[in-house]
Amino acid sequence: MQLTDAQRATLRALADTFIPPLSAPAGAPDAAYRAHPGSAGVDLDQLAEALAAQPAGARQEFGQLLKLLDSPALGLTWFGPLRPFTRLEPEQREKLLQSWASSNLPHLRKGFQALRKLCMFLYYGGSVPGQEKLVWDAIGYPGPQVPAETVAAEPPLRPLQPTQDVVYDCEVLVIGSGAGGGVVAGELAAAGHDVLVLEKGPYFHRPDFSQREVDMLGALYDARGTLSTQDGGVAVLAGSCLGGGTTVNWAGAFRTPDYVLQEWAREHQAPHFVSEEFKRSLDAVSRVLGVNIDYGRHNGQNQALLEGSRRLGQEVKLIPRNERHPADSEDHFQGLGYSCFGDRHGVKQGTLNTYLQTAFEHGARLLCDTRVERVTVSRGRATGAEAVYTAPDGQTRRVTVRARRVVVAGGAIQTPALLLRSGLRHPHLGQHLHLHPTVVVSGIYPHPINPWHGPMMSVVNDGFTMLDGTNFGAKIETPPAHPGLMSMVLPWCSGRQHKELMQQAAHLGSFIVLTRDRDGGRVSVDKNGQALIDYALSDFDRRHLLRGVRAAADIHVAAGATTVLLPHGTLPQLHAENGRLRNPEVLDNLPHLSWKANQFGLYSAHQMSTCRMGGHAATHPASPSGELYEVKNLYVADASAFPACSGVNPMLTIMALAHYLAQELKAGLPAAGTAVPAALTSE
Repeated sequence: MQLTDAQRATLRALADTFIPPLSAPAGAPDAAYRAHPGSAGVDLDQLAEALAAQPAGARQEFGQLLKLLDSPALGLTWFGPLRPFTRLEPEQREKLLQSWASSNLPHLRKGFQALRKLCMFLYYGGSVPGQEKLVWDAIGYPGPQVPAETVAAEPPLRPLQPTQDVVYDCEVLVIGSGAGGGVVAGELAAAGHDVLVLEKGPYFHRPDFSQREVDMLGALYDARGTLSTQDGGVAVLAGSCLGGGTTVNWAGAFRTPDYVLQEWAREHQAPHFVSEEFKRSLDAVSRVLGVNIDYGRHNGQNQALLEGSRRLGQEVKLIPRNERHPADSEDHFQGLGYSCFGDRHGVKQGTLNTYLQTAFEHGARLLCDTRVERVTVSRGRATGAEAVYTAPDGQTRRVTVRARRVVVAGGAIQTPALLLRSGLRHPHLGQHLHLHPTVVVSGIYPHPINPWHGPMMSVVNDGFTMLDGTNFGAKIETPPAHPGLMSMVLPWCSGRQHKELMQQAAHLGSFIVLTRDRDGGRVSVDKNGQALIDYALSDFDRRHLLRGVRAAADIHVAAGATTVLLPHGTLPQLHAENGRLRNPEVLDNLPHLSWKANQFGLYSAHQMSTCRMGGHAATHPASPSGELYEVKNLYVADASAFPACSGVNPMLTIMALAHYLAQELKAGLPAAGTAVPAALTSE
């Protein structure tokens, strides 16, 4: 999306309103308060690239928003002067944004949040290399932690790089390379089958992971890190790179609770989830990933969750993690906090350095930067796919694949979108979207927390996972915390309020309330075939989420936080002294606030169940074997196949399901070594 000069001027004025130059309080660093996007930099080209990754409707809507901001009619939205945004006084600009934030009109709230998140993230996340030092130094953020050891320059994987339109033949085509696709590819290739993997995102090797938020979210996440629901109410993080979510996730390797597996087996006629074979698959992937709890210590956020929970008499558990833990040096400990931007240190065991490595060593071909347009179907059977590869110079090549079996593992957003583009019409395809809707509850502590260092999540409080006699509730964990992400999560009520909060970033500890949602949303496609996400938090799920918010606040206070920031745009705050709340009525009032879209920050890092498997063909697009009822030889092997919400970080469950389905696929494929037509063109 090309920005005009007028649009650039409007966006710079907006950024300087969200993050204004201010006079510093007594004793505070004056330079940090005076810094603003106009002085420290916001790369508007990065913003334009993020917009270009949006569906056509969202781009058009954003263009209309900028047009409104450049029009005198803007005054009608807040009963202010009839002037464009750039011609308002600074105080008037701030009042306009405050008016939009609390507006009863959904599109104004959505516009406010979209502009706020983009400006904040680009400023604090470091969108202009070399110019962020002033910002980062002021809040105590050290920036990227480059390991001292030498990193091998030669990438261990060598993806295909076609130089012209190309046709490939293979036995099994795997679309997606994350927790699902990576495992299927590794298992089948190791068994001697001819496998081709298509991945929409790029291949990054250890030295490529710069650990810079803006660069890495833009390169490694779907929609350049700006994926969201159509109403803007839920920000959605989904990996889009070789290794998928396993390359950028937080390394939590949870096993799905038995009560959830039993529910899936019973309510969806999927008995394999409680079978010995599925347990063996869980054990197998855990061994390959080196899942363990042998890490030496917790970071500040996890230590607070541990101590606060125990002081309240609540049980906490260590989170199994798929990381190797060498001698616990300070460099190693600090570096663990950056692996959500790709693991430069080489300790996280995702599919990139396990199953995909195995697949490659056994002859599987990998093709990255390739968007699959559709799965091809003939006489009710999948026959391959049509795709477009984008070369490093931006040139595109047509890719045609002919395959005996097709396994789709693009994630619970892109898998149903691809199947819908391919002409599938099962009435439940794209339905039942679960997001583990998540809010952030932050505490300000008297001592430094430095939340960007150490394992992002190593402790979990499960005391609120089964509420009101149901299998639904919330887990309390900790998130990655770096300035760009932190600045987006913290509510904005004024430029000064937000900047003063960010000056305390090193003392901020955050917990997330991760809700097992009973009621879902849906994924559809627009006229161009791009995924559209619709999701609204139900009253049932919101009640559980707010129970989790209260619990997280209590834990912060018990751990010694003096202020707790609650996840609503009005920024309700709790104040504590000596571990006791001074204004508990604020917590009591939370359910009475308005919780409409864009009145509070809601996030998702887990998407599930949009192509759910089960024994009833009328209500489940996929059978318990993973094969779609509608098309033969077409399988799903990712979180979209979950019958319902997992209630835990889903990586290990996805990998176990993919491993289980791979064994089923092996049994149905011709014996390894059976002749397969050679690729018509190879690179």
